[in-house]
Amino acid sequence: MSMISANLQAVQARIELACARAGRPSGSVQLLAVSKTFDAEAVRQAWSAGQRAFGENYVQEGVEKVQQLRAAGLAGIEWHCIGPLQSNKTRPVAEHFDWAHTVDRLKVAQRLSEQRPPELPPLQVCVQVNVDGGPNKSGVLPEQALELAQAVAALPRLRLRGLMCIPEPAPDFASACAVFGRARALFDALNAQGLALDTLSMGMSDDLEAAVASGSTLVRVGSAIFGARHYPAPA
Repeated sequence: MSMISANLQAVQARIELACARAGRPSGSVQLLAVSKTFDAEAVRQAWSAGQRAFGENYVQEGVEKVQQLRAAGLAGIEWHCIGPLQSNKTRPVAEHFDWAHTVDRLKVAQRLSEQRPPELPPLQVCVQVNVDGGPNKSGVLPEQALELAQAVAALPRLRLRGLMCIPEPAPDFASACAVFGRARALFDALNAQGLALDTLSMGMSDDLEAAVASGSTLVRVGSAIFGARHYPAPA
């Protein structure tokens, strides 16, 4: 068994245990394997171990892996763009990815809708919310989320699925649950306004248990699957 395969099993076990402790059904939380900075071979190993959903933060790096692995014949992979979306990067996301988690401006959503090829199914999208109010973080403020979500839901070639958040690291489990709980409350409030949301994208390697306890339906896990990342030194 490869290291990646063993790590996937360990992460899935963590998710299942977190679901059991929260009184949630087995299988109610999807695992998104975050493969940024790792090569196509690492993704292939995870795919061979049964993983099918992968997240990429850097658009060009992600597109290259999408193209390599499709050319290699790997079937059934679902590609999620989970990094910041600039207006000049929307076309490759619209053309190559299945999901975009980080929509926080109507302009970005409009461009994704306009640029989604008609032969592809609608792009699945989440609105990113700055749930803990960090001044330098991406995401719409919670009080502006309903207006943006309603506008995104009305666009053709997109399907609004839910909310995504990346809060600052919390000092303990209870604090993490409190922040994630705000995202869950907002998710419920938007659904009460008639938005049929089914995806709450929150939780990563270090805090997935708190996210699951707070209602996450999708956790984004990278280092616990692929190992520590090594970023190139700045020039």
